[in-house]
Amino acid sequence: MSYHSYQPGLFDPAQGALPIDVPDTTPATEKQIAFAHSLAAKTGTKLPTHLLRNKTGLSVWIDQTKAAVPTSRFSNYPSAKQVQFAERIARLKRRDIPAECFKDKVMMSRWIDGNKPR
Repeated sequence: MSYHSYQPGLFDPAQGALPIDVPDTTPATEKQIAFAHSLAAKTGTKLPTHLLRNKTGLSVWIDQTKAAVPTSRFSNYPSAKQVQFAERIARLKRRDIPAECFKDKVMMSRWIDGNKPR
């Protein structure tokens, strides 16, 4: 048997409940602002100053602008830490890492996931 209490007016705005469509007025964090400035510099776009006061709006701008950042030809290669970790696993398991894994970070990640010591 379950008991559900009835609390009248729990979701009443007079009791302090907020409607779902209330805009977010939380200010952007310093880290978010610094990242937005670096993105604006990389892409050569101007950062709208009114977004610095709104965390959600700045987040949307960052997501849209991040797609426009030019990538280098080395952006698909695995990181140095990823390669070091894979080499440590290969030594422990006495296996070789396939050569194509050194050219694609996704393949390296899959090799690591498949060979991690449990």
